[in-house]
Amino acid sequence: MTSRHEQWWARLRRQLWQPPRAHGEQPRERVVGPLELFYDLVVVVLVAQAAHHLAGHLTWRGLGEFTAVFALVWIAWLNGSLHHELHGYDDARGRSLFLLQILVLVPLGAFIPEAGGARGVAFAVDAGVLFAVLAVLWLLAARGDSPEFRRPSTLFVTGTAACAVVLAASAALPTGVRVLTWGLLAVANLAGFAAMIGTATPVQAVALSVTDALTERFGLFIIIVLGETVTGVVDGLAHEPTNALTLAVGLVAVVVGFGAWWTYFDFAGHRRPRPTRASTVQWMLVHLPLTATVAAMGAAMVGLVEHAHDSRTPAATAWVLCGGTAVVLCATMVLATSLRVWRPDRGLYRPLARTCVVVAVLCAGVGAARPAPLVLGLALVLLLGVPWGLAVAYRLSHEGESAAQEVSPVAEHRNDDRR
Repeated sequence: MTSRHEQWWARLRRQLWQPPRAHGEQPRERVVGPLELFYDLVVVVLVAQAAHHLAGHLTWRGLGEFTAVFALVWIAWLNGSLHHELHGYDDARGRSLFLLQILVLVPLGAFIPEAGGARGVAFAVDAGVLFAVLAVLWLLAARGDSPEFRRPSTLFVTGTAACAVVLAASAALPTGVRVLTWGLLAVANLAGFAAMIGTATPVQAVALSVTDALTERFGLFIIIVLGETVTGVVDGLAHEPTNALTLAVGLVAVVVGFGAWWTYFDFAGHRRPRPTRASTVQWMLVHLPLTATVAAMGAAMVGLVEHAHDSRTPAATAWVLCGGTAVVLCATMVLATSLRVWRPDRGLYRPLARTCVVVAVLCAGVGAARPAPLVLGLALVLLLGVPWGLAVAYRLSHEGESAAQEVSPVAEHRNDDRR
């Protein structure tokens, strides 16, 4: 009787509270679950808080605070996402660990609007707690590591714990120095992450390679953040008298955000990088400036709508929108160079990359000229349409070649099997 009872409890524990999955055992093909999507939505609430604060503080200082805070939030999101990708299950344990992170993220979101001022100490302490929680999660997972994964696991746990210590210690610093410390910490963390993957052994590199689920997570995160462009327009329209010009500027701004969407997903989104260490690092890290830029553009759209009747767009609004569009174009192409499709489709991607650089320079020129908000928005829409038009023209003229390329991977796979 006792044996049956123990077996029943053992089965229940295995179903509800499985130990962390060992490195290299994560499924290569799986569907992103609602638990991960909920976690992403919570993180995007923090992004929205940072963007809303930037909307009212479009200055160099405001942009610096936004960059430092956004980088820390994004690194925490990447950290938690990778932990679940490598070690997590959708069981009671996995849900509890995500809930624990969310409980720390919620007050962090409340502190973000004043992170560069009155609530900087609270933000620093809470962020330190968040990274300490992440360090413990990675430490628990590392206990079951095989010998080939102990070194990278130790480095990752040490780096995450060091972030927690530095963040908590930054609470004692003056405000300006504190924000600068956050920015330098983010740079150091990303550099360490890149070095860890860059020096990985072949076995470690395979375990750390990008899966279909991770590709989907990054794309979904971009989609959710793109919602900030719509939120920015709605906020602007909500605080201004409704008239034809204001509404026109708002709708054109939405089209600019839509243009950022089609640029990313037409040329880079939902595509896996090449299975090399350098491509993995490049693919992951380029998503940071790309996502931050999209959020900043959403913040600037508030000012674009509010100044719809001005003869010239305010300088800060013009530069964030036009510079942001330029960054989206160039970052998407940098991201594309890491993709598996870059070489097979180089006939498209190489002229497309050159075109995006030229269009990015023209976007900067529009920002310098600072035309009226409606003209500026229409100019960005037209410029975003240039790479897309080039891609459509190329694909229409190479329909037969594209069909052959769809078959070629199968033939190549068969040839590999024969070898």
